[in-house]
Amino acid sequence: MRTLFLNPPSFEGFDGGASSRWPASREIESYWYPVWLCYPAGMLPDSKVVDAPPHGISIEQTVAMASDFELLVLFTSTPGFHVDVKIAEMMKDVNPKMKVCFVGPPVTVEPEKTLLSTKAIDFIVRREFDHQIVDYANGKPLEDIPGVSFRKPNGSLWHNPEGTYIENLDELPWVSKVYKRDLDFRRYNVPFLHNPFISLYTSRGCPAMCTFCLWPQTHSGHRWRLRSPEDVVNEVKYIKENFPGLKEIFFDDDTFNYRKERTIALCKELGKVGVTWSCTSRVTTDHDTLKAMKDAGARLMIVGYESGDQQILKNIKKGATIDMARRFTDNAHKLGLTIHADFIVGLPGETPGTIRNTIDFAKSLDCETIQVSIAHPYPGTEFYDHAKKNGLITLDAMTDEAGHQLPTVVYPGLDRGELVDWVERFYGEYYFRPKAAWRIVRKAIFDNSERKRLYKEATEYLALRRKRQRFVKSEKNDKAAAAAAASMASGD
Repeated sequence: MRTLFLNPPSFEGFDGGASSRWPASREIESYWYPVWLCYPAGMLPDSKVVDAPPHGISIEQTVAMASDFELLVLFTSTPGFHVDVKIAEMMKDVNPKMKVCFVGPPVTVEPEKTLLSTKAIDFIVRREFDHQIVDYANGKPLEDIPGVSFRKPNGSLWHNPEGTYIENLDELPWVSKVYKRDLDFRRYNVPFLHNPFISLYTSRGCPAMCTFCLWPQTHSGHRWRLRSPEDVVNEVKYIKENFPGLKEIFFDDDTFNYRKERTIALCKELGKVGVTWSCTSRVTTDHDTLKAMKDAGARLMIVGYESGDQQILKNIKKGATIDMARRFTDNAHKLGLTIHADFIVGLPGETPGTIRNTIDFAKSLDCETIQVSIAHPYPGTEFYDHAKKNGLITLDAMTDEAGHQLPTVVYPGLDRGELVDWVERFYGEYYFRPKAAWRIVRKAIFDNSERKRLYKEATEYLALRRKRQRFVKSEKNDKAAAAAAASMASGD
């Protein structure tokens, strides 16, 4: 079957989470590669991957493609699901014979809800979907494919037993070959990476048990499966030779350097190739491993610090301590490694005091760049179960009309407006310190391309900041009106 693998358009500047761990629009426009879709696409020579957001492909242009394909595989996300359903229905209207399959975390967590949302969806594949899609495209009946949920001819829903995870990752194709075939690598940008960049996985799954993290709990699992160093390095060599102008390779694993021996073995081979690369990391990584990474060409790490409060870290089962984080950061900076630090506001147990601890902690670490997210209890995560059990989830959408995060969990003393306000205060206090501000100004002064990029980012962020300020003001007004109404009702 001629197959279209689609990461659809939805919100402007929204990549749908096809590869990232936090599917929502960023403060600054960013696009990650649709890595998951490219694996099965690499096993179907007559297929095509369409990553609509970074390539500026509109909904109308996407829908028009329906007549050229027999099978549509659409990677969906919780924030963009309602838009994805409409696109599937429109494409089905254009080509009623085309089969439609949805994949991605939401379909794993709520398969029945997904299928009942529209008759345009013929089936879904829960969790990993590589071989299932390829088998179906090559003629295997749905009844014989593990991990599939579908609608029977009589209208009833059927869920096949779960399949096993792919253990030998070296058997999978190189996603970079699919990028070269179907995508323009110059369209992908992430502010803290050197652009253009290429991202790929060297492993699947994550042994860490963080309660909020979407992907291990809903898609790739906690079992850590590894590509061999030889396979990874051979793909890196291919990338180096086939993407002229490339500035960086990013290893987008859930956790790249989880095991010391494996990381050092991989770095030994990467060092022979001579490329600049970045990766994800945990603060449990020791000095020797970081040194091996630096010696092999590593430049930057994305590090999930999450919180500067030890009790919060314990609540989310982070498996790390504040002391570990400080030691890791000190080692990385002494070795000359750059850190993009991720923090989350609104995790279980959060109070104004714990947020203050996190802001002060972040400033003391003084990482080169930060990202501050609002905690979202995605269905299928332990965080979601906790929030639902304790009545913490509001009924409001998790994003605004543009796909930007809005709070869906509130705590005593922290309403929606206050959580958004804390995010803005976090960014403001962090970046308006003289040391942090000078790092940005220095880039703008000495690098013309950086100056243009920073101007664009500043413009985007200030526009979002104004929108958030309006939201905070609206929430305060609503809160005041509710208090006044309650007072009048009580006769005070």
